[in-house]
Amino acid sequence: MTDIFKNHSQNLTAPPSSAAEITPSDAVDLPFASRALYVGNAGNLKVRMLDGSIVTYANVQAGAQYPLRVDRVLATGTTATAIVALW
Repeated sequence: MTDIFKNHSQNLTAPPSSAAEITPSDAVDLPFASRALYVGNAGNLKVRMLDGSIVTYANVQAGAQYPLRVDRVLATGTTATAIVALW
């Protein structure tokens, strides 16, 4: 397949080009810092931001993409499911 955008800048406002399903963990970091998180099923989302701060986003909506730069999605405090990290 030809990618006509391969020579374009891949900045934070560009669409993600990679994704991975996330299993929340209190001990394991994501393989890469996220550009955004997609939430498949509603609930709370507890994350560690790149600056190290830990925050809970209450009642995130299903089917929404959140522009969050995180290195970990914590298991304790996260009730949202079907989370996908976008890079």
